[in-house]
Amino acid sequence: PGGLTRALLETGARVIAVEKDERFAPLLEELAAASGDALSLVLADALTVDEAALAGGSAAIVSNLPYNVGTPLLIKWLTGAFTPTSMTLMFQKEVAERIIARPGSDAYGRLAVIAQATSHADLVMDVPARAFTPPPKVASAVVHVRPRAERPAPALLDKLQKLTAAAFGQRRKMLRSSLKSMDGEARCAAAGIDSARRAETLSVEEFLTLAATP
Repeated sequence: PGGLTRALLETGARVIAVEKDERFAPLLEELAAASGDALSLVLADALTVDEAALAGGSAAIVSNLPYNVGTPLLIKWLTGAFTPTSMTLMFQKEVAERIIARPGSDAYGRLAVIAQATSHADLVMDVPARAFTPPPKVASAVVHVRPRAERPAPALLDKLQKLTAAAFGQRRKMLRSSLKSMDGEARCAAAGIDSARRAETLSVEEFLTLAATP
């Protein structure tokens, strides 16, 4: 029903709403008409939309994300050409915990490394199932993400994504095995990292060092 969109408009914000489901168009078009030029409606898939073209500059992203595409959308916004000024996003709580996880924890993995290499992320609010109608079977949480002033270069980010996919794809194996396709033994030696370690023990900084190693 546009609850979040209405709340944003009430703050005086200019809102560009991206909605894939055309069933919501009539309601949102009504809201846009009533808001003057404060609300623009874009019927499109957020996974493929060009945020820079829509925003015409910097913008914050605020969303109660569809949980089935929450992670791909976050990765897009963390690593793509468009860098939001901030992101305030609702995820399934399990995913939210993976974003802020620390090395050595069960939740620590590829998502944590990419999120923390590119941004500062904090879990700011738990949202119980009863907050929704009908209530889902999972708990939710809101994460606030602020991009780092100096984000890794695109080529390094691309290497980091490939490296973490391989390392955490076989997270119980030693790096020399999980990164075998990327010359894991030699790469670890060049980076000064013990190849007998496992992915979940490496810090974000160590993963960046590995990714930067030729």
